[in-house]
Amino acid sequence: MRLDKFLKVSRILKRRTVAAEACKAGKVTVNGRDAKPAHTLKAGDVVELFFAAGSVKFRVLELKETVKKEDAAKMYEIL
Repeated sequence: MRLDKFLKVSRILKRRTVAAEACKAGKVTVNGRDAKPAHTLKAGDVVELFFAAGSVKFRVLELKETVKKEDAAKMYEIL
């Protein structure tokens, strides 16, 4: 699954365009490397998002094309 789509489906970021812009601005890393919006994620990858106030680091647990709002947090674990 594409990185920008995962960030939207898992509800970490609100919109896919916002996720793509964050990737292009260099604010997202996957396994310690800068990632583009089209980067293919796998279960077990470690993603870190950098915000002005800090950062969020999480491990991808599962990939689903669609998910209910209640189940979105089950797609990743915060490190």
